[in-house]
Amino acid sequence: MSIKLINIGFGNIVSANRIISIVSPESAPIKRLIQDARDRGTLIDATYGRRTRAVMIMDSDHVILSAVQPETVASRLIDKEEGQEEG
Repeated sequence: MSIKLINIGFGNIVSANRIISIVSPESAPIKRLIQDARDRGTLIDATYGRRTRAVMIMDSDHVILSAVQPETVASRLIDKEEGQEEG
């Protein structure tokens, strides 16, 4: 299995293979999930002080915040997978 990396904004890159879900931070359950991760020390804030637009939940129980829209991150992931299949 090859390692696929995906840009989540501002030059930050995560392993695409380890992403479980990409969600919007607007709902109360996601806000609680972020706070719980902050309390546990498993929150990674990659927003560079900007507004959080996407929350990535990883298989390692880490939660990553990004300032890029969830749709943008997902399209980068899909584009990367399609490029791998062609090449």
